[in-house]
Amino acid sequence: MSTLLWGALPYIAFALLVAGLLWRHRYDKFGWTTRSSQVYESRLLNIASPAFHYGILFVLAGHLVGLFVPESWTRSLGVSEHTYHLFSLYGGTAAGVLTVLGIVLLIYRRRTNSPVFRATTVNDKLMYVVLLGAIVMGMIAKLTHTSGDGYDYRETIAPWARSLFTLRPRTELMEGVPVLYQVHAVIGMALIALVPYTRLVHMFSAPVQYLFRPYVVYRSRDPRQLGPRPPRRGWERTDA
Repeated sequence: MSTLLWGALPYIAFALLVAGLLWRHRYDKFGWTTRSSQVYESRLLNIASPAFHYGILFVLAGHLVGLFVPESWTRSLGVSEHTYHLFSLYGGTAAGVLTVLGIVLLIYRRRTNSPVFRATTVNDKLMYVVLLGAIVMGMIAKLTHTSGDGYDYRETIAPWARSLFTLRPRTELMEGVPVLYQVHAVIGMALIALVPYTRLVHMFSAPVQYLFRPYVVYRSRDPRQLGPRPPRRGWERTDA
């Protein structure tokens, strides 16, 4: 079971992610979208959507730092384990609460608005359950182990996650991990596998190039053009 969960399941999830993205891009390009429902209701969406997106970005950033930045790096920067634990506890909890609030509002909006609910697929309903489960389980695991400096996942889960990229997963590191963290990791891998088959696929279409696009000139700042416009040909004043 340890080999299956921590040695095979991560690669199965990644394979389903890549295969799903390739299939979706090949056969469902027009479906590669969030299928926006703003036309049906926008008031609640304008609150729920930013809350969810900002929250999930902070959650992802926290996971990337926690899993892929070694403890020796933060220690060399003068960040003690206690300081890191407090930042992870309060910052991660705040990001999780914001994300959960956004998801709950999005689900409420989707369930109470008939046109929006009819546009919801079975895969999207499953996605909401798995996404909410992953975030809530992560928060419960973090809040359950708060005594002292909490559970130091950077000595077990983080090295295991980094070992996956060397194709030599250190499955033994996950055997002594608290059950709540193990469940959180399994749900997270299931979520990764589901991404291409739900509206979450739009994260791979983020308009990053927008940040580097050239400026669009709507009106020239040329001082010669700041004065009154010259009259068009054929409309000159007769007394000029």
